[in-house]
Amino acid sequence: MKIGVPIIAAVVAFIVITGVYQVGPSEVALVKTFGAYSYTVGPGIHFHMPYPFQSHVTVDVTGLRKVEIGFQTVYYRGQVRYDSVPTEAIMITGDGNMVYVEAVVQYRVVDPMSFAFNITEEERLVKFTTESVLRERVAERTVDEILTTERDQVAMETTERVQKLLESYGAGIRVESVYLQEVAPPDPVVSAFDDVNNARQDKERFINEALKYANDVVPKAEGQAQKILRDAEAYADQQILIAQGETSRFLKVYNEYIKAPVITRQRLLLETLQEVLGKMKNRILILDSSNTLKLLDITEIMGGEAP
Repeated sequence: MKIGVPIIAAVVAFIVITGVYQVGPSEVALVKTFGAYSYTVGPGIHFHMPYPFQSHVTVDVTGLRKVEIGFQTVYYRGQVRYDSVPTEAIMITGDGNMVYVEAVVQYRVVDPMSFAFNITEEERLVKFTTESVLRERVAERTVDEILTTERDQVAMETTERVQKLLESYGAGIRVESVYLQEVAPPDPVVSAFDDVNNARQDKERFINEALKYANDVVPKAEGQAQKILRDAEAYADQQILIAQGETSRFLKVYNEYIKAPVITRQRLLLETLQEVLGKMKNRILILDSSNTLKLLDITEIMGGEAP
């Protein structure tokens, strides 16, 4: 009797230990019966038949996972250190140069069954797949393209290609991003690449300064041209109005001349003389013995003194 109690207690403990389990808030549990999948349960405390009849596998389906390529994050005594992994980081470009590439892959589990039963060592699978694709994309471009204009394009193409490969493996994983954390030339040629980058920056600066100057000068020139055009149009309008006024005055005089030619000629003569004589100073008109009208300067007659 004394022996039976411990046995019963041990059996109960074994059933509780292997049959009762808890699933976290971000997890699901896949229950297996004799090694084959049976059903899935969500967060909470659950019970299934004890081992070896049933067992379970928990999978985090909401957490963001990551793997590192070309470097390794090391946590030591509360401090974080980043160690380079040259065997992963060194890659060959399409023009035969070497570059150091450090990348971070972020991914999530979207199909727990495929993730749990189709693959093993998911971190190694994601890492090796991404590294292989990344090397292919780097080998398709020159070192200048990788270091400058094609960096983001390489990351995007790598993300898409890795996703397709993982889907073909039935991994149940969705790749969120492949981020190229560091892309740099080898140490012996860093200074040369820096000179090239500085030259490119100078080129961009000169172009921007030229555009700025053009944006300043062109509007001023256009404004000046518009002003000249407006002034010319105003002058033309003024001359047209003057010509129209002169034409109107001439027509009025002509109409009067048609009605009374002699009187009109005399009036025009008198108006002209009045206008001309009104501008004369210290001068007189006299009619000599030969009936010739002469203009005399009084100043000369009086010895240079004005009256």
